[in-house]
Amino acid sequence: MSIRHGLLALLERGPSHGYQLRAEFDAATGETWPLNVGQVYTTLDRLARDGLVAQDGDPDSDGRIAYRITDEGRRELTSWFTSPVTRHGAPRDELAIKLALAVSTPGVDVVSVVQTQRAATMTSLQELTRLKTRADGDPGDLAWSLVLDHLLFRAEAEIRWLDHCETRVARAAARRGETPLTPAPAPAVAEAVPAGKRGRR
Repeated sequence: MSIRHGLLALLERGPSHGYQLRAEFDAATGETWPLNVGQVYTTLDRLARDGLVAQDGDPDSDGRIAYRITDEGRRELTSWFTSPVTRHGAPRDELAIKLALAVSTPGVDVVSVVQTQRAATMTSLQELTRLKTRADGDPGDLAWSLVLDHLLFRAEAEIRWLDHCETRVARAAARRGETPLTPAPAPAVAEAVPAGKRGRR
């Protein structure tokens, strides 16, 4: 997640101080990736150092400094919006690493690991579906709705991948002459129950 570019996008709307920026970021993303004020001000300091933002007037009565985006910052923001997000620098996926190690660690019940994760992901998917139903009822909440779409598609893909992993583990066990565990039936994604909204208290 690029906090740097996220703050530039928010400052394109007008000057703001750190607390306002944090609130606006959380509102746009439904607090899916919450920021703390320390992260915001550290990033603002770096943006100012790089000439992408500048202080906007004097500190207010509470000592808070507002920042505005500079022309160089706008060029940086335009470049971000017009460039694809690359995946080669993506953070490590803990679940993929966990399963890769589970299949090669003696004594680990890999099918149980998969089924435990599938149950948790299904629970998350059902909650996301409830949130999505509510977000879709608010036409002014497009930003949060798009974030929810992303999280829903990712959860659905994770369930499909877990089903695939379980099938492959069972086949590998059969090839070794072991008694393969019968994979649990794939959960019906369409049955996720609609209604709620996390992060928008």
